[in-house]
Amino acid sequence: MPAKKPDEPFWKAVDSLVQESEIVIDRPKGSYHPRYPEIVYPVDYGYLKNTSSMNGGGIDIWRGAGVPGQVDAIICTVDLYKKDSEIKILIGCNSAEKKLIMDFHNRGLMKGLLTTDREIKYFLYLFSV
Repeated sequence: MPAKKPDEPFWKAVDSLVQESEIVIDRPKGSYHPRYPEIVYPVDYGYLKNTSSMNGGGIDIWRGAGVPGQVDAIICTVDLYKKDSEIKILIGCNSAEKKLIMDFHNRGLMKGLLTTDREIKYFLYLFSV
C-alpha cells in the first residue's frame, strides 16, 4: 500500500468544500472589475456560496474551461495595498488559464503563489506590470 502523501488531507478538504458548495460566478471571463475598470477578468471568477474568507465574502474561485468541479490548484495572494492575504481555488483550469491567473495576481502590489497538480510544488511568479 503506497504511503499517504502529507498534503492529501488538505486536498480532500478543498474537494469537499467545492463539492458541498454552490459556485457563483459574479465576474465572467472578459468582464471588468467593479471598482477598477482597467482590470479585465481573463477567466471566470466568483466564490463558493455560504463560505467565508478573510475579506468577509465567500471563498474566491477561478473556474476554467476544463472538468467542472475538478480542483486542480490554489493560489495564495498577498496584497500590499490592502495589507491582506487570501486563497483562491482554481477549478478546471488548464495551463494557459493558470498562467493568465498568475499574471492577474502578480501585478503592482499584489503577488501570488500557486500550488498545483495536487502535489506540493510551489513556485513564486513575480512580475511587475
